Amino acid sequence: MHGHDLATAASGLAGCPFRLHGRDPATGLDCIGLLAAALAKMGCWVDFPTGYRVRTGSFAGLAAAARQHGFEPVSETITAGDVLFVAPGPSQMHLIIAAPREGHFIEAHAGIGRVVIRPGPLRDPIIQHWRLTAPA
Repeated sequence: MHGHDLATAASGLAGCPFRLHGRDPATGLDCIGLLAAALAKMGCWVDFPTGYRVRTGSFAGLAAAARQHGFEPVSETITAGDVLFVAPGPSQMHLIIAAPREGHFIEAHAGIGRVVIRPGPLRDPIIQHWRLTAPA
């Protein structure tokens, strides 16, 4: 299983409703729930945090959680299945997954109210860029 598999699994969740802290595609997903649900569709074990706030002053534990689930940091060109943690605003963090179609991204969009696939470019600064290397 590789990044393209993750991108395909995440794409299959497009249209699911948005719900903060959501982990079930039927009732709603947030950005971390989107990643968890995509990994679960691939048969991977997931244990991502819940109970976080929309605005947080700390991203502590992000690197450890990513590595625990088989992701490694990269600084290369974005490819399908790459996971991008971006900063849409002060003290905010958002997770986006690179879609199978080059230049497109999958995200749980609170404003639209569902998981969407949208064209780039990314408008928010990238905090961290991760790639699936060995799913847990």
